[in-house]
Amino acid sequence: MTRSGDDMQASPLPDWARSLGMPPHSGRFREFPEAFRVEEQMAFTPEGEGEHLWLHCEKRNLSTAQLIRHLSHQLAVAPRDIGVSGLKDHTALTRQWVSVALTGRATPVDLPELVEMDGVRLLSFGRHPRKLRRGVHRANRFALYVTGEAVTQGSLEARWQELVAHGVPNYFGPQRFGHQGSNLVRARALMARGWKKKQDRDGFLLSSARSFLFNQVLSERVRQESWASGLEGDVFNLEGSASQFAGEALDDELRTRLASLDIHPTGPMWGRGDGGVSGEALALECHVAEQDAVLARGIEDSGAAAMRRPLRLCLQSPALERDGEGLWLDFSLARGGFATAVLRELFQHPAL
Repeated sequence: MTRSGDDMQASPLPDWARSLGMPPHSGRFREFPEAFRVEEQMAFTPEGEGEHLWLHCEKRNLSTAQLIRHLSHQLAVAPRDIGVSGLKDHTALTRQWVSVALTGRATPVDLPELVEMDGVRLLSFGRHPRKLRRGVHRANRFALYVTGEAVTQGSLEARWQELVAHGVPNYFGPQRFGHQGSNLVRARALMARGWKKKQDRDGFLLSSARSFLFNQVLSERVRQESWASGLEGDVFNLEGSASQFAGEALDDELRTRLASLDIHPTGPMWGRGDGGVSGEALALECHVAEQDAVLARGIEDSGAAAMRRPLRLCLQSPALERDGEGLWLDFSLARGGFATAVLRELFQHPAL
């Protein structure tokens, strides 16, 4: 066990249910940064003019927060004037866009020298009228190198084909909850006292609490085998879109669309309101929330509005290639999807 910054003992996270059951073999991943590659996929590029300088950066063995601090110092701007669409892994080779507000300032002629350092490479840049906002990228492309018994014994490839055909439970990854769940422990304490913005300025603890309740609901749906097939009263999400609709009666048309991965059941990002869900689905979500009433009530009291998140992820453009003693897994996930949700279905590993 470890202790968080508030000197409270952290508890391990639950072993949330897997759609394919416990993998029979162990595996290894992220053995070196280049074995875990992530590339942000945007739906647009900088327009070429504006007050914000957008930088397409490659980073190795650095967190997004460390990249922001570096750019803040080198370009003489406050961290709040730097925008990113998402946070990318530390122990990895990742590519992402970063915007820097340079109001009234020209693009530095020595920009590559200012930006680049050990672990950071500037791939391209351009001006744009607006700051880069969180969550505007459409997907992330992953290339992951996996080794171990799951590869040598052949169990990984068969499970991979199942995920390609039927999708993946859309769990939030363990990084959302801090080391050994320490953020969740702090979130429980804060919710019990009453959430205050000044005690959670970046909203990380509130996010951890909402993500945990979502994972709890999803795990129960996986156990009941309704995470992909739907329940009466579900709200559904259209694949590849933010479009959602209430299904009410689970008829043959909806079942056909669910089976073809055209639509997905959703689960709650807990907050005020019901998000349009009803019937069996709402009853299940309320039952799960009652088991963790401190978190549920604390989230509601924070003023967060209820939202919905798909329970299922599709592997977009999936590919598997054997390379020496390991396998390369290539796939894209829609914004908000975690590669660890894929890997935990394929093999056993302490970090999954």
